[in-house]
Amino acid sequence: MTPKERMAIPRQHMPEREPEVRNRDFNEVNLGYTDELARLEANRCLQCKDRKCIEGCPVEIDIPGFIRCITEGNLRGAADILLSANTLPGITGRVCPQEEQCEKVCVRAKGKNGASVAIGHLERYIADWAREHLEVEQPVAPPTGYRVAIVGSGPAGLTCAGELARKGHQVTIFEALHQPGGVLTYGIPEFRLPNHIIDAEVDRLRRMGVEIVCNVVIGRTFTIDELLNEEGFDAVFIANGAGLPIFLNIPGENLKGVYSANEYLTRSNLMRAYQFPEFDTPIIRAERVVVVGGGNVAMDAVRTAKRLGAKEATLVYRRSRAEMPARAEEVKHAEEEGIIFKFLCNPVRYIGDANGWVCGVECIRMELGEPDESGRRRPIPVPGSEFVIECDVAIAAIGTRANPLLTQATPDLKINKWGYIEVDEKCATSKPGVYAGGDIIRGAATVILAMGDGKKAAASIDEYLRSRRPKSLQTRASATCAAVQR
Repeated sequence: MTPKERMAIPRQHMPEREPEVRNRDFNEVNLGYTDELARLEANRCLQCKDRKCIEGCPVEIDIPGFIRCITEGNLRGAADILLSANTLPGITGRVCPQEEQCEKVCVRAKGKNGASVAIGHLERYIADWAREHLEVEQPVAPPTGYRVAIVGSGPAGLTCAGELARKGHQVTIFEALHQPGGVLTYGIPEFRLPNHIIDAEVDRLRRMGVEIVCNVVIGRTFTIDELLNEEGFDAVFIANGAGLPIFLNIPGENLKGVYSANEYLTRSNLMRAYQFPEFDTPIIRAERVVVVGGGNVAMDAVRTAKRLGAKEATLVYRRSRAEMPARAEEVKHAEEEGIIFKFLCNPVRYIGDANGWVCGVECIRMELGEPDESGRRRPIPVPGSEFVIECDVAIAAIGTRANPLLTQATPDLKINKWGYIEVDEKCATSKPGVYAGGDIIRGAATVILAMGDGKKAAASIDEYLRSRRPKSLQTRASATCAAVQR
């Protein structure tokens, strides 16, 4: 196929479930490419010599390589290329913001058609094909005898674990919650990222020899020093995320019915409140829900509220739609599903009834001024423009910050003024043998950026371990670790 013929092919739309059906359940919205659509989309790739898309990928997938395999019908070859660079392709193919990374620098995005190759959709296609058709086992190097502890089983921790296991190191992940996956499990709803996809990716790591120990809070159950000095680990990678919610600090936040997005989504996703009565997790199923925020978490919360039965699910955002940090696809899906958007508004207080339950959110209208440090135009209140949105539940989804539990228990670990762990270009912290990555070093960001940190940290940890004297292969978990697992 000539470049001219490839340029003539329009971007292929991924099939979706109908909005009026999907907004009443938690089944996945996107249906994935068929074989025909995937082959057609793959043929849009120009196979450029200057492969900018790889530079735009935080985990440096050979994107043209796996797409070329799709055009040739070599799906096993595409899977091998994808899995050699990406530990979690079924996840990133669904939630990674490719439009801001690999697809953004695609040559086709600058062409007459103005539409990049749908790299994310093709990644999902291959990951799903591999999971359904192959027992994909990644090659693992001979055991080195070194043991690495990983704190947190989110995207950074899982990626680092997979990379280190491939290199022959013995890896143990410590997860504070009762189920692995971190933010992937507690933060992203089933309709965007089904749990069975996460489970399949985690199971593949287990088959590579990665051990996952849940219900362990590092900073309480063990400290970092105890892992290194008493439990026999040779290095530690901290990837515990930034899961402490930020609140608006306005009157009424202590009213009943006011949630943080973290709590609301954790109850629904991890604790399966959406599967009532099979899972009897308490969550308020309100008819009128207001969510404050403009990012992907806000989108997840307001779309979850709709699926839990809200007749009016309203999103309040202080800027305009153009400034929203949420993925365009998620905003489009929300609009189709009947979500109400209130742009250029900001809450000033929650209103309660005589019984202490929230019954409304008083907002003030905003106008946009000059750009602030984020590059977006600063919202400015319009005096005298206050109004009230009635609601039975209000959810704050305005961001998260680092939980200080681990760092307070590790005083020689250097942190910045926001409480995030400081690292160098190799993800090394101020503490020898201790590395960090993901949201704990930069604040809430994307899954793929966290994975990039995990991959970089794994290479650094491997280099650090191999620079030390050879270690005996006769290693075993300590009695304390064994007791925790029991």
